Amino acid sequence: MKKPSPQQIFKKFLKEFGEQNWWPVTDNGAIKPAYKKRKTLTEKQKLEICIGAILTQNTNWKNTEKAMVELNKAGMTDAEKIANASGKTIARLIKPSGYFNQKARKLKIFCRHVEKNYGGKIGSLLEKPLDELRAELLSLHGIGPETADSILLYAAQKPSFVADAYARRFVERYYGKTNPGYVDVKVFFESSLPRNAETLGEMHALLVEFAKQHCRKKPLCQKCFLNNNCKYFQNQKNK
Repeated sequence: MKKPSPQQIFKKFLKEFGEQNWWPVTDNGAIKPAYKKRKTLTEKQKLEICIGAILTQNTNWKNTEKAMVELNKAGMTDAEKIANASGKTIARLIKPSGYFNQKARKLKIFCRHVEKNYGGKIGSLLEKPLDELRAELLSLHGIGPETADSILLYAAQKPSFVADAYARRFVERYYGKTNPGYVDVKVFFESSLPRNAETLGEMHALLVEFAKQHCRKKPLCQKCFLNNNCKYFQNQKNK
């Protein structure tokens, strides 16, 4: 039986979960990030996504959100302020996100880069061509492929899929790929879906939601709406 394509899976996900409207950012006058469909982002919101992409490393979004609230309360979602603040000050504010001393250093390095090279204007950095921008992001301490692609996809709104652990787990289980690597999964989705930031971002967010509800570390296969064509589920049934 031929498996549904990623485009078909995308439609099934949308029907099941609805639009996720990632990345959540803070509206003017608020302190907590909100999920909304946005056509444009302010400079502050673009920087907030970059900050969030670093803070969410090795933690869940709930913890990242708590740290973002503290930064917003302190008026610290600002490249110049982060660049000039002490590491201890930043670490204290972002403590809920875990690994706070390491992440404070990463944030300072990133914001200093924006200050030094772009006059503090995150938009000037993000307007660079995709490949050039990705290479520049990866050259900075503390920014790996997943963080770079999150910044590219959600802050710069460029078509660069985030092949996180949830996406790799899905490709491994559903399509039966053995130990798929980051680049393999990234290319798989970018070549199988419309190459635009809106679709790739929605697919990434939907995969996260699917992983939370069904494809967990210990999967809930019996009630999964995709189990008929899932390689992992079929293998489990045949054991």
